[in-house]
Amino acid sequence: MQRSDELGLYVVDEDDHETLLVHRISTDDIYRKQEDTIISWRDPEGSTELALSFQETAGCSHIWNHICTMQRNLHFSSLNMNTELRELPDVDISNLPQILEIVTESGIKDQMRLAGLMLKDVKFFHNLMNVFEMCEDLEKLDCLHMMFNIVKGIS
Repeated sequence: MQRSDELGLYVVDEDDHETLLVHRISTDDIYRKQEDTIISWRDPEGSTELALSFQETAGCSHIWNHICTMQRNLHFSSLNMNTELRELPDVDISNLPQILEIVTESGIKDQMRLAGLMLKDVKFFHNLMNVFEMCEDLEKLDCLHMMFNIVKGIS
């Protein structure tokens, strides 16, 4: 992987810190979780079958979840390459689904741009709190769930 902004797997030997594997995460559906401790895939670049075996289920699940998250981020970024986020939608109840989508599905590069846009819009968080209070007053549970996920996605 030549560029530092590419997402990948880096496997390093615990004893001598030698790099054992460098793999660029693919958006293609090539990864499989086998049982609880093995992740395997066919490397499209080298046409090689690869597998990572873990001693503990928790470690395998952790890496598997990261691979899935990276694939979603890469997929969303590739869909939106030409539609660069330039401004945030107005914060109101009708725009909550759009704000949620922007916050939760933005790729790594877009997250920095999103943070910058939020900081530039001095009223963004104030307006978000106003919408939250409105949703509480109106007992709109679906909107409150979206608000929760928006705040969770921001943090």
